[in-house]
Amino acid sequence: MTTFTALTTLDGKAPAEALGAAMEGLDPAPTGVGVFEMEDGSGLWEVGGYFDAAPDEVALALLAAAHGARPFAVSQLPEVDWVAHVKRELAPVEAGRFFVHGSHDADKLPEGRVGLLIEAAMAFGTGHHGTTLGCLRAFDRLLGAGIAPRNVADIGCGTAVLAMAAARCLPDAQIIASDIDPVAIEVAEANLAANAMAGAVTCVTAAGFEADPLARRAPFDLVFANILKGPLIDLAPAVADHTAPGGHVILSGLLTHQAEEVGAAYARCGFNPVASDEIVDWTTLVLTKSG
Repeated sequence: MTTFTALTTLDGKAPAEALGAAMEGLDPAPTGVGVFEMEDGSGLWEVGGYFDAAPDEVALALLAAAHGARPFAVSQLPEVDWVAHVKRELAPVEAGRFFVHGSHDADKLPEGRVGLLIEAAMAFGTGHHGTTLGCLRAFDRLLGAGIAPRNVADIGCGTAVLAMAAARCLPDAQIIASDIDPVAIEVAEANLAANAMAGAVTCVTAAGFEADPLARRAPFDLVFANILKGPLIDLAPAVADHTAPGGHVILSGLLTHQAEEVGAAYARCGFNPVASDEIVDWTTLVLTKSG
């Protein structure tokens, strides 16, 4: 089936969300609309739609003008079996003791490694991105230093690969994973089942810590937050409120030039730096709470 995309950028979350909502009324209607903050530090937001038929470019031009967006770029995507493509392209990832792989590479698990199965169709959060890889490496180093958290939260969990890593290595710990996107929670639960870990992690749909299960389990002695600069800074006071004194946080989703600003926001909330790891353009921070 032929797929068309229409993409544009504009300044500000609210205008971007308004444009995304307006796209739903197009004829032909998009099969899906996405609104995302760009990760290049520009402050721009990307709005995109997918269509089964060629979109009305005049209507798109009018929407862009009405919402102060750049003109839409319309493209026709080639017909590709993306799952098969991802299976070919996504080799297993090794991060310290962790080995993240698809089912097609299950037979390649090295002896003594902690295997984490993420299917190719659920490619976001497989460990290939520098942010997830950085978090896994940081967690591996904490474990190697003899730190064994007993109460762990994975905020913005995506595929829940970080929560699963914790569950594999900390069998006596309580682990909870949250994401603002209910689809991500469905993916997380599917991944847990695929890894024979159903029930090992509590999964909840929530923005940040805004869910009763998170409040009841706090304070945590390890918090993963692999999201973006803006939400990480906004979450700093809540992370401080929900982290035990002496507890650790592993933060990522940061371009390297953003790390200092995020670190400063957490320092103001009582966190001290432990480590910083750069992978290509991305940085992972490890901090500990004072007290």
